[in-house]
Amino acid sequence: MNAKPICLIIGAGDYIGAAIAKRFASGGYHVVMGRRRGEKLAPLIATIEAGGGSAQGFTWDARREDTATEMFARVENDIGPIDICIFNVGGNVRFPILETTERVFRKVWEMCAYAAFLSGREAAKYMVARQRGSIFFTGATASVRGSAGYAAFASGKFALRGLAQAMARELGPQNIHVAHLVIDAGVDTAFVRDRQREAGQDPDDLPPDTLMKPDSIAEAYWTLHHQSRDGWTFELDIRPYAETW
Repeated sequence: MNAKPICLIIGAGDYIGAAIAKRFASGGYHVVMGRRRGEKLAPLIATIEAGGGSAQGFTWDARREDTATEMFARVENDIGPIDICIFNVGGNVRFPILETTERVFRKVWEMCAYAAFLSGREAAKYMVARQRGSIFFTGATASVRGSAGYAAFASGKFALRGLAQAMARELGPQNIHVAHLVIDAGVDTAFVRDRQREAGQDPDDLPPDTLMKPDSIAEAYWTLHHQSRDGWTFELDIRPYAETW
């Protein structure tokens, strides 16, 4: 069993998830990460360990109930009690409504909402017994505003927000901090930069700090987790200074 507090990140991608992992590792946590292709976590684990931290990763399909049940039990029984669980699975796709197939809509809902339910429920099983812990969900602009071309994504993120609200009201009195972060911005990732180039804009020409840095998001998670319970935040929306909203 690991002596450090455990930070579990489900959906530990190359940008936001990786930044959160490095922030918590640098703060003394043992970071456990899951993503659909677990082998992609090797470089991140090596970076964390080179900096003096500790981390491990698993192949983890968050949309499968059997995987959620088995992996949470594995972490709790073999690694240590989960202090904070962060659900960071994406699902940002753009399809006009007439091109949104049943498969696309269902898959995005599974990623944004159903997988979040499975992860949140399993985390709560262990945290309720201990009467402590944090469960955080990564939201987006689409959590509060549906935009043209994003019917599937907005539907999934709206559902995620509702799930988080219900869990926060139910679990807060049991000393479990549930929070939902609205990332209302373009994040500085290869995906966002490619989208901007497709729209005819060179991201390198943008003023500094127009795109949100993943490290800034990670710092928000760190701060939330360390709030005093007499002043817990449920929903935190963050955006760059230049974002129009």
